[in-house]
Amino acid sequence: MPTYTSTLPKHILDELRAASESLDVPKNSIIEKALSLYLDKLKQAQYAKAYASASDDQEYVSMAEEGMIEYKRILEAHEK
Repeated sequence: MPTYTSTLPKHILDELRAASESLDVPKNSIIEKALSLYLDKLKQAQYAKAYASASDDQEYVSMAEEGMIEYKRILEAHEK
């Protein structure tokens, strides 16, 4: 696994150390999980922004509506 070195403010390092001791897990595990969660949130924000801009594009809206009509037909066919 590659190594990464960085500096953090003292108060963050103090909180990290306290959490590590309290949870009895290594600091790098906490950092890895926190960073993973943060990166997931960034992706979600990007998706939300893309969908918001797509909602202003009539071509995308029309394609989505057509897809929903087809999806409804499939569901109705399976109900019979």
